[in-house]
Amino acid sequence: MAHFVVKSCFILFLFLVISQSALATKKTLKQRAPCKQFTLYYHDNAFTGNDVDNATSAIVINETKLGNFKFGKMYVFDDPMTKDENFRSPPVARAQGFYFYNMKTDYNAWFAYTLVFNSTVTKGTLNIMGADIMAAETRDFSVVGGTGDFFMTRGIVTIRTQTFEGAKYFRLKMDVKLYECY
Repeated sequence: MAHFVVKSCFILFLFLVISQSALATKKTLKQRAPCKQFTLYYHDNAFTGNDVDNATSAIVINETKLGNFKFGKMYVFDDPMTKDENFRSPPVARAQGFYFYNMKTDYNAWFAYTLVFNSTVTKGTLNIMGADIMAAETRDFSVVGGTGDFFMTRGIVTIRTQTFEGAKYFRLKMDVKLYECY
């Protein structure tokens, strides 16, 4: 019996030593500075049936009538991205993708899009997705990859609504912070 107790105590001691050393060597995630950072302005001008020339987005699926918050409504877009707040400024990229309203009890949308850069300064794409909880002052989307100058990059896009004119037009300020740049 004494041999069993000694052996059990030794195993317990060994387990504690190993677990403590594993905890001591566990890497902690340190916040680091982004390797690339910039701000863009996203302009969405919805098609309302008579503004073909200026429209940059359109409804592709109507809402489901489940609740009062556009649940199920889906838009596809090809929106200009500018360096300043002016819709008429030359675009530095295009945001191409879709969003749909996905909450029955409040306004909330889910975005998936690609920023397409095609200039003499920047070429490539950034793939972005995330939940747009519209009641929040700022929201974070994930940068899940990229091509060209943004090859395999990852990061965060923090958005803030700057202007909202009902279903017709909205502008988002997008602070892009990339943490993996190759």
